[in-house]
Amino acid sequence: MYTQALDLPNPDGDSAGNANVVAMNARSEPHSDALQASFDAKVDADEKIEPRDWMPDAYRKTLVRQISQHAHSEIVGMLPEGNWISRAPSLKRKAILIAKVQDEGGHGLYLYSAAETLGTSRDQMLDALHSGKAKYSSIFNYPTLNWADVGVIGWLVDGAAIMNQIPLCRCSYGPYARAMIRVCKEESFHQRQGYEALLVMMQGNEAQKTMVQDAVNRWWWKCLAMFGPPDANSPHSAQGMRWGIKRISNDDLRQKFIDATVPQANVLGISLPDPQLKWNEERGHYDHGEIDWDEFWATVNGNGPCNKERLATRVKAWNDGEWVRDAAIAHARKQAQRDLKEAA
Repeated sequence: MYTQALDLPNPDGDSAGNANVVAMNARSEPHSDALQASFDAKVDADEKIEPRDWMPDAYRKTLVRQISQHAHSEIVGMLPEGNWISRAPSLKRKAILIAKVQDEGGHGLYLYSAAETLGTSRDQMLDALHSGKAKYSSIFNYPTLNWADVGVIGWLVDGAAIMNQIPLCRCSYGPYARAMIRVCKEESFHQRQGYEALLVMMQGNEAQKTMVQDAVNRWWWKCLAMFGPPDANSPHSAQGMRWGIKRISNDDLRQKFIDATVPQANVLGISLPDPQLKWNEERGHYDHGEIDWDEFWATVNGNGPCNKERLATRVKAWNDGEWVRDAAIAHARKQAQRDLKEAA
């Protein structure tokens, strides 16, 4: 899900929405065969690359692009569910949803911090998001039409996220890998609460059961597309795997997700909207139908149902919060002046 940045063509200029990567002391060393060999040896030995280690510029740019896209996905991902906080059916569901949306905001902050260790600033990353140059996961450009959508997002969308994110805990870049450990623990809670909410609805009346089935029908194929296009059409995946950024291919992750989800759907008592979905004894996996990749690319390129709405909401939030940022900067300057006077 959040390695989707590896599946997109390179934007013009630097990655992560054309943000200029700022060189730091250890990064300004000239390239040499010895430095490259040392980097390759670390990656091959499954050791972590740390911020002050020398790294190829392409590796740095790829990480900035991926981590910033992941961070953008977390904060934009707050919007479809945040829309339902005031309309949750009970105080319990409201409290759970508030906690979940708060978690997503925290994930974004972890990840922006991890990207900053690579030399890009948060302002650059957010400017790239707000200008539309940087991408976020296409799944968040679809509407949440009813309460069942909130449960399905927890079960399927967060379930797909976990499938992709657990391998990221072993990413070759240390700050990203360490951030993902906590993120995955919290995403596991999100997936379980979504599934439990659907279980409760499926024990309700026929209208509730119909609502769940409708939500599953609308989200299933979109969740399968989240893992990115087939491996043959994923332009940067091979290099990402060579560097240890990405550990498992798009197709393999998608297959793991399908194999894990079908038994869960059976327990829920719902059907998955794919007439070609069936167990293949010879392969030991479920076969599935064709994904609509035209819809996927249209959404990625800004033409999904909620692309403009999501981006406008984030830009408005940024603009509305300007006075808070200005006040915090002014306070910090005054505090620094006081400290200087006391030191003198």
